[in-house]
Amino acid sequence: MLSEAWSAMGANRLRTFLTMLGMMIGVGAVILMLAIGQGAQFLVDQSIASMGSNLFIVLSGSSTSGGVRMGAGAAPTLTLGDAQALAELPSVAAVAPNSPGTAQLVYGPNNWSTQVIGTLPSYLEVRDWELASGYPFTDSDVRSATRVALLGQTVVKNLFGDEEAVGKTIRIKQSPYQVVGVLVAKGQSLDGRDQDDTVLIPVTTAQRKLFGSQFQGTVRYIMAQAASADAMPAAERAINQLLRQRHRIKEGADNDFMVRNLTALANTAAETTRVMSLMLGAIASISLLVGGIGIMNIMLVSVTERTREIGIRVAIGARQRDILLQFLLEAIIISIVGCLVGVGLGIGGAMLVNKITGTAVVITLSSVIMAFMVAAAVGVFFGFYPARKAARLEPIEALRYQ
Repeated sequence: MLSEAWSAMGANRLRTFLTMLGMMIGVGAVILMLAIGQGAQFLVDQSIASMGSNLFIVLSGSSTSGGVRMGAGAAPTLTLGDAQALAELPSVAAVAPNSPGTAQLVYGPNNWSTQVIGTLPSYLEVRDWELASGYPFTDSDVRSATRVALLGQTVVKNLFGDEEAVGKTIRIKQSPYQVVGVLVAKGQSLDGRDQDDTVLIPVTTAQRKLFGSQFQGTVRYIMAQAASADAMPAAERAINQLLRQRHRIKEGADNDFMVRNLTALANTAAETTRVMSLMLGAIASISLLVGGIGIMNIMLVSVTERTREIGIRVAIGARQRDILLQFLLEAIIISIVGCLVGVGLGIGGAMLVNKITGTAVVITLSSVIMAFMVAAAVGVFFGFYPARKAARLEPIEALRYQ
């Protein structure tokens, strides 16, 4: 039966190929679109992971002076004391106050302008950031305002090239700083910023020796990590209550700080990317439907052309299920062969897109299997009606057909 179906398809190879073409394009398009969508989702997931988990950022609030309203961060309302108090909350795992600024770094003949963040050793815990080499600065360095630094990979590349950075001395704003450690690469953040283009120093060093501080002990913002994902709502409430109490904010008065849930924002971006990936797959799936309709059309034409052949076969003893099976097998073969070629086209197309444009693509076995199974099911579904029509032909009427 299988050989008969194959022979019947081989009798008109061009028509068979054109019928398969719809399935090939459909499967290839689905795999390619899903690969691009999942590639975008992979990049977003990477960026979320690089931020750290269960994160809040506490920003200084807005201020009004002489009738002039200024935005968030204009008033230095957060202090190191606030950070220490937040770290004692049971729903908070770690806290890192930050005093960032921009400075010129010099090592030998090389120089590089980058972001320098004054912070605590807990910054590495809050950001889930490990060291590639060396060791972190300590609480003792913070108390002593020691000139030590941790460098991001971008800074190391521009200042040292292939040279080992740990143990060397760099100059930041003409002052010497010893490099005690190098951070592992983090890559881009969700807003496209290079997270590796940064330098970490003790917060007291930044305040007293590098940037200075108009109000002693104040920080630009505080990063806080909740004890767990489930503890985030409780942590947010506790942070707000504690800071209102410490800042002596009266009932009904606006906060002089803002608490932002970075994890919620990141998850929203991830959900958006997932929806985009599904939409790309759904749009590409329309071509599978078109391919299935093409199979049905060609099979109906084939039934019409072979009506007399069907009548002869029935007259010499072929049963209805034999006719049904032969035409259904033809539809299945067209679908499966078209699917297999389409899988190759989809994978090849995804790799080509990655090579030419640099766009991240992720080809998963599940997407390939899904595209294959859906395409095969579409082929069988649209092939069943023509096969059933052929099987129900009356032998006398079929033999009379011209």
